[in-house]
Amino acid sequence: MVILIPSAKLRKNPRESWYQNVAEVSTNGDFEASFQLKRPQPALLALLASGYSPVYPCHVAPAQMRTHPIGTGPFRFVELKQNESIKLTRNPDYWKKDRPYLDGLEYTIIANRSTAILAFIAGQFDMTFPTEVTIQMLKDVKVQAPQAVCDVEPTNVSTNLIVNREKPPFDNPDIRRAMALTLDRKAFIDILFEGQADIGGTMQPLPEGVWGMPPELLKTIPGYDPDVQKSRAEARKIMEKLGYGPDNRLKLKVSTRNIAQYRDPAVILIDQLKEIYFDAELEPVETGTWFAKVARKDYSVGLNLTGNAVDDPDQNFYENYACGSERNYTQYCNRDLEKLFDQQSGELDQDKRKRLTWEIDKKLQEDVARPIIFFSRTATCWRPQVKGVTIMVNSSYNGFRFEDVWLDR
Repeated sequence: MVILIPSAKLRKNPRESWYQNVAEVSTNGDFEASFQLKRPQPALLALLASGYSPVYPCHVAPAQMRTHPIGTGPFRFVELKQNESIKLTRNPDYWKKDRPYLDGLEYTIIANRSTAILAFIAGQFDMTFPTEVTIQMLKDVKVQAPQAVCDVEPTNVSTNLIVNREKPPFDNPDIRRAMALTLDRKAFIDILFEGQADIGGTMQPLPEGVWGMPPELLKTIPGYDPDVQKSRAEARKIMEKLGYGPDNRLKLKVSTRNIAQYRDPAVILIDQLKEIYFDAELEPVETGTWFAKVARKDYSVGLNLTGNAVDDPDQNFYENYACGSERNYTQYCNRDLEKLFDQQSGELDQDKRKRLTWEIDKKLQEDVARPIIFFSRTATCWRPQVKGVTIMVNSSYNGFRFEDVWLDR
């Protein structure tokens, strides 16, 4: 007797656009796979190796994977206590035969970031969660736990302004341009990071970012002029031509995820929009519904954080700016520019590819596709007995394997 079991419903991959150049995948036995591409693509191996590209068995139901994941990493899943802890144990079948060094990992989930830092200072934990210590909190760690080792690095996470281009009056490109012109990026960085963050376009800024625009090119883009008052004067003229002014201000809600990393810059954004005749109020959205809300375009204006898993134009351009991509929250679509996406993707000469990337990035900023406000820098701290830690400088997702970490005790 044959019993047919309905296949489980798979969730749509929000990074489907990463692999649109893959024509076919074939296997040869259990340990070999061949990828046939439509054209050359130097970035494909990096995309496949990213922390956002886990490999797991397709015969395991998605519902089980969410509560008892099965994978190929250095550690195996043991237990999840919702909102309490996650436990992992060493994977004896890991493909690197002498790794990992640790017998296991235990994550304690503490919702409040300040409480988590105090617990680390008190000696309850060996390490903070990677890139979760703010510049302000780092001061407390250095004073109260001077023996701790702390590393401040860029994260390749941009804080950006998202505007729904299909909702009036934001379907007017002049309003979007005015919003970009009022941004004082340095003020965000000084207030939130005490100067320790970076200004750039959509690609991570130099020097840690390989593809970032040179500063002299960046300054030519509207809104990046260090003379913020001049830019705001231009923005007010745009708004006045559209009928707005001191007695007729544009009212709106600025939506953002209801955690500090999102709320704090959103408050500054609201204050800066006031300079060009906006009256905005904050709309905090719970984490469980935030990404679904922006994916279905259920917002007018928002402040978002975009984490790039790979420092490569293919990951960023196709995922965040390609027509129809699920992660293209602002519904920006420029078919001619997408042809340049493909051209840079297949370019084998890195210098030529960089210049194409700069051309694309500049156009994205000029079109106010998703104005980039800043790229954050944050710290990770650990106790001296923790050895072998390497903090990524161009991704906050690719350094969580801990296969080389060991304890000297």
